[in-house]
Amino acid sequence: MRVLVATAVPAERDAVARAFPGPAVETPRPGTVLHRLPEGPDLLAAGVGPALAAASTASALTAAALDGAPYGLVVSAGIGGGFAPGAPVGSLVVADEITAADLGAETADGFLPVTELGFGAVTHRPPAGLVGRVAAATGARPGTVLTGSTVTGTAERAALLRARHPRALAEAMEGFGVAEAAAAHGVPVLELRAVSNPVGPRDRAAWRIGDALAALTDAFGKLAPVLGSWNPHEQ
Repeated sequence: MRVLVATAVPAERDAVARAFPGPAVETPRPGTVLHRLPEGPDLLAAGVGPALAAASTASALTAAALDGAPYGLVVSAGIGGGFAPGAPVGSLVVADEITAADLGAETADGFLPVTELGFGAVTHRPPAGLVGRVAAATGARPGTVLTGSTVTGTAERAALLRARHPRALAEAMEGFGVAEAAAAHGVPVLELRAVSNPVGPRDRAAWRIGDALAALTDAFGKLAPVLGSWNPHEQ
C-alpha cells in the first residue's frame, strides 16, 4: 500500500524523513514536489493552511491515480497546539475526528457550522481500527484535532473552541484540507500531531518546536510497521 504523508512545511517533512533509512529523492509532480523514500512513504510539504494543503494533496493524489499507482492512505502530520491538560507540550495526538473549527457563519445566536447551513462537511473520521493501532504503537492520545485558518492566540478563543468542541485535544491548520482532498479521491486519512505549544495566549518563549519535531520523528519510527501492515479494508 502506498502512503502519502502531507506536512505543512519542509521542517516537518524532514522530521518524518529522519524516521526512515536512505535519502529522499525529489520527484516533481504537477503543482507539487514529492520526496520519495526508498523504504518509507512519499512525503509532501503541502503548504500552510487548509486551502493550500487541500490543493497540494489533491494534486499529488491525482497524479498518482493517473500514473496507475494510487495511494492507499494519506497522513496529515506535523506539529500543532495542544489543549491543556489533555495534550501537554511534547505529547502526541492522533485524530479520531478531523474537524474544521471555523467553517461556517457567525450569527446573532452564535457560530453555525457550514453543515447547519446545508452545505458540505465539517468533520472527517479516520478509520477507527487504524487510530487505535497508531495510539498503541506511539502512545498518542486519540481525540479531535481542529483545523483553523487562524492560530489561536488568546485564552478567550481557546475557551470558546473547547466549549464548541469538548473533545478537542489539538489545533493545527492543515488536517481538514488534507482530509477533504483524500475524501474526494476515496482514500482513507489519518492525522498525527506532535504538540509544540499550548493552545491559548501567544507566547513564543513557551514554544518547543525542536522537541515537537523530535517527537514526530520518534512517532514515525514506531509508526512504520503499522502503516506497512495496515489493510485499508479494516474498519
